[in-house]
Amino acid sequence: MMGGMASGETRTTRSPDLRTPAADQVADEPTRAATRAWPTRLLVVGIVLSALNLRPAITSLGALLEEVRDGLGMSGSVAGLLTSVPPLCFAVFGVMAPRLARRFGPGAVVCAGMAAIAAGLLIRPYAGSTAGFLAASALALMGIAVSNVLMPVIVKRWFPDRVGSMTGLYSMALALGTSAAAAVTVPVTEALGGGWQSGLAVWAGLAAAAVLPWLPLVREREAAPAGRATARAETPTGMRVTRSRTAWALAVFFGLQATAAYITMGWMPQIFRDAGVAASTAGLLLAVTMVMGVPLAFVIPRVAARLPHQGPIVLALGVCGLAGYAGLHFAPAGGAWAWALLLGVSNCAFPLALTMVGMRARTGVGVAQLSAFAQSTGYLISIPGPLLVGVLYQHSGGWGLPLALMAALMVPQMVVGVLAGRDRTVEDEATRRPRGSRRGREVRD
Repeated sequence: MMGGMASGETRTTRSPDLRTPAADQVADEPTRAATRAWPTRLLVVGIVLSALNLRPAITSLGALLEEVRDGLGMSGSVAGLLTSVPPLCFAVFGVMAPRLARRFGPGAVVCAGMAAIAAGLLIRPYAGSTAGFLAASALALMGIAVSNVLMPVIVKRWFPDRVGSMTGLYSMALALGTSAAAAVTVPVTEALGGGWQSGLAVWAGLAAAAVLPWLPLVREREAAPAGRATARAETPTGMRVTRSRTAWALAVFFGLQATAAYITMGWMPQIFRDAGVAASTAGLLLAVTMVMGVPLAFVIPRVAARLPHQGPIVLALGVCGLAGYAGLHFAPAGGAWAWALLLGVSNCAFPLALTMVGMRARTGVGVAQLSAFAQSTGYLISIPGPLLVGVLYQHSGGWGLPLALMAALMVPQMVVGVLAGRDRTVEDEATRRPRGSRRGREVRD
């Protein structure tokens, strides 16, 4: 009877609250999901705003370069040096990004990068000297460099099942920021009174806005789905990315596509003007080439992420580039709009390269090492290209040899792009294992 009473008391005591611990977890799940959702949404906003700031420091200066030269008394050689500073800074400072990310977290480093961009863009128009202008530009470019490298890392870490779509989103935002700065800097300068200082400084506001979403996420860095400790545990010991053939192929592919992009941005208007196209139309043709990257930068990574091998996309983009260069040689004015569109498609090798960075490594640490290596090495490779085109143009007196060089560089770009697009990871290629070690095989697997 006592047992029955005890049993009855137990039933009576427990009946008002029918939730078991498992039921509590189910009931709390929507709250937890909502708690996890807001940092994710904020992160998406931060990624988009950051991507918008990764090129205006360069393209806004290009729009006002003549005014800047006159205002600071720059020589032609120093002004020419300005065109080579961005890839050099990307190469030098990009190497630092993985180490900084390991110490402070990638979100904190990108936040600091956006702050550096804002400070550099605000200071450089009012530096008052060429040296100060270059130093402030280097500060902004340093922020761009580390953010360039860490964007694929953040996407891989927070969105491992949506690498293609998220890479497409920030690639599209990057292309939009690039084209917008080129298109609106001069009108904004005129609206603000015509001073080039205010026309350049206004872009600091966009960079400052990009700092804000990252501030609360700096404290959230350990709560990411694939945190640093997990990434370190998953990454094989003894990995050296320079041992990976895929890493080298991706670095060369990145460098050659950057070479083509810088040549296009720097010289395509001049090619059209020498063919008799009006200066205003030549500028519009360049804008069309750049704007092509906005929709395609979103579509191509999504398609690439669904394919086991990205080689077919590499070849398609390369064929568009070869056709565009051939058109510029044989009928630069007659088919100008077609050549601008084809080269705009070809320049979308950049978001494809970023997508492959996220796909060719399994872990966050691997993506960080691969991104830093591919981008730093690639930007070093890209430095001589625009200068060499200028030398060939000056000494040959025409565009035959420069265009032949551009077309020739497209061939190895296609070859290494196919190699980089193969379905493999740098961890498998770059990890040193003891021979005959079963444990080494298990770690690799």
